[in-house]
Amino acid sequence: MWKLFEIGGEPVYLTETMVSTWVVMAVLIGFAVFVRVKLKSFKDVPTGFQSLVETAVDMMTNLVRSVLGDKLKILGGYFFAIFAFILVSNYVGIVGLKPPTSDIATTLPLGLGTFVFIHIAGVRFQKGIYFKAYLKPIFIFLPMNIIAELSRPVSLGFRLFGNILGGVILSVIVYSMLPTVLQFALPGVVHLWFDLFVGALQAFVFTMLSLTFIGLKTETE
Repeated sequence: MWKLFEIGGEPVYLTETMVSTWVVMAVLIGFAVFVRVKLKSFKDVPTGFQSLVETAVDMMTNLVRSVLGDKLKILGGYFFAIFAFILVSNYVGIVGLKPPTSDIATTLPLGLGTFVFIHIAGVRFQKGIYFKAYLKPIFIFLPMNIIAELSRPVSLGFRLFGNILGGVILSVIVYSMLPTVLQFALPGVVHLWFDLFVGALQAFVFTMLSLTFIGLKTETE
């Protein structure tokens, strides 16, 4: 954390999370620009890089369609971006940066984004039924039903935050326990597990849970 300046006597800091988030954004924007340029040379029969890009897009589109149906397949682009952001954020720990997803200030807003889509979908597809659901099974359950809805973005944010932060802490513990001669060998296995496998798994879990929560609100009686 680095102090930049003060506003009204209050210090403004540049944090590690902010720096690593900017790096992630630069990587994703750079990749998007690269793909946009390469689009001009894409062919009807995909090969190589084109095949990789089209496969990734098709996989996310099919996932969104399988959960939400054709009515909300337009969200495929949004969730592709969310998945990519979380995945790259989890992977920057490999190069020594702090994963933005190990900070609740990053994961909670991601959960709030899903929260917004949940209730937009509820109002759009369930209409009056959506509001009546808060009174089930009887009206005295209204406060508990509201709390249950508010807990969803919190649980999404804390689940991602806890898993990634736990991996970071465990990696630090492993480093500190090993003799110097082994600090360049064994930790590589730890990084392979937590940064690669768990990082991809958590990106998929967050995306899948978000789609499931939204899908529940598109069902009508």
